[in-house]
Amino acid sequence: MIQIEQPLKNNYIALLRKNGLPEKEHSYHLKWLRYYLDFCHKYNFDRSDSNSLPRFIEKLSSRQQNENQQQQATNAVRFFYSLIKEGCFVENSEPEIPEIKEHTSPYFQVENDNRVTDDNAGNEIFNAEQAMVQPEEKVKEQIFNRSWQEVYQGLENEIKVRHYSPKTLKSYKNWVRKLQTFTRSKDPELLDPSDVKKFLSYLAVEQNVSASSQNLAFNSLLFFFRHILGKEFGKIDGVVRAKKRPYIPVVLSRNEVDSVIANLKYPYDIVVKLLYGCGLRLFECLNLRVNNFDFDGGILTVHDGKGKKDRTLPLPQVIIPELKAHMERVANLHKRDIDGDYDGAFMFDSLEKKFKNAGKEFIWQWFFPAKLLTYVKETNEYRRYHLHETHVQRNLKKAAADAKLTKRATSHTFRHSYASHLLAANYDIRTIQELLGHSDIRTTMIYTQTVVSKTIKEPRSPLDF
Repeated sequence: MIQIEQPLKNNYIALLRKNGLPEKEHSYHLKWLRYYLDFCHKYNFDRSDSNSLPRFIEKLSSRQQNENQQQQATNAVRFFYSLIKEGCFVENSEPEIPEIKEHTSPYFQVENDNRVTDDNAGNEIFNAEQAMVQPEEKVKEQIFNRSWQEVYQGLENEIKVRHYSPKTLKSYKNWVRKLQTFTRSKDPELLDPSDVKKFLSYLAVEQNVSASSQNLAFNSLLFFFRHILGKEFGKIDGVVRAKKRPYIPVVLSRNEVDSVIANLKYPYDIVVKLLYGCGLRLFECLNLRVNNFDFDGGILTVHDGKGKKDRTLPLPQVIIPELKAHMERVANLHKRDIDGDYDGAFMFDSLEKKFKNAGKEFIWQWFFPAKLLTYVKETNEYRRYHLHETHVQRNLKKAAADAKLTKRATSHTFRHSYASHLLAANYDIRTIQELLGHSDIRTTMIYTQTVVSKTIKEPRSPLDF
């Protein structure tokens, strides 16, 4: 953004005062004047020619500036023309143009009555003009240690509008918070891609993060810039990238899987049997409800898996009697809940608003319900959530230790084992991709490194098979 010459600024403010314009309006008029001078410089218009004004207003209209803003900009430029007519301004050479970018965030614009009230943007420009004459500490105070409360509220709103998972929100907020710390709470309006470039390099060089963590940080901040700050991220060059190491997942043998399950108590043994028997992610397993099971057809339906995708899977026939017995226990628990002070299971999205009593229906109960009811203070209700993932992880870790495994086993290890054992049994890789719910075959191809190669070295023609 172009800088206003100091003599011009002094004369301009004097003219505003002469015409009785309140002091609080001066920063807005200075802002529009800077925009006008920058417009004339960029498009080679004569800034002293009044014929440039309609073109400038047309440009503001194309940038979605409302009528009140356009009118204020018109008044600001006309004051500038008056200054020229009075002979108080002498045209100088082209002024210095520092790299200051306009802000277009929807979260920082507020309209009020008949004047522009984008206070932050107006103050930003006014403060930038005063930077050369203000003490250094004062300038730092205006740029750093600013509140990011609106930023986090905007991020939460954007995540909810897109129906992203709470884990996605938690992850994105975590990286935005780290950026805030790295930039010393710099004014969000003044952030630019160079701040992200330095931050990503810092993660790789100083923090030694993995390549996947650095990529997650990049994607989080890309979303933050584009949808919260309203700025285009641009191309990030010269970033020190964390070295990506080849990853081969841990796979348990069938005997190791059985030994871990044997050391698990009910209902955690059934959870692990579904993780391994259907290749489920842990959150997919714990989010199962009664209506996801079709015992007659031998099918398990997974709704809203990773990426909000649905898929169907064959149920392991050997554990169907256990699953039916477990569902009977869930039915008995549900009956006791209904007879007591129970307001239903927690529902997702707006389903409960559409079907008011759905949370009390048996088909919508969690297949792995939590042991205790949860009290919701806001609505004064007692509801039931599903089994918490930390309980499964804690019991699984103990069972792996009791089984004396020599491998690190987590809940996701059973999903890796599921895919690897199917591949070793000569199942088609495309079939395994569909069962796992992978969007890209390259994700599934990693399991080719977990099974023994059985290639035949001597070439033969298919006619000789």
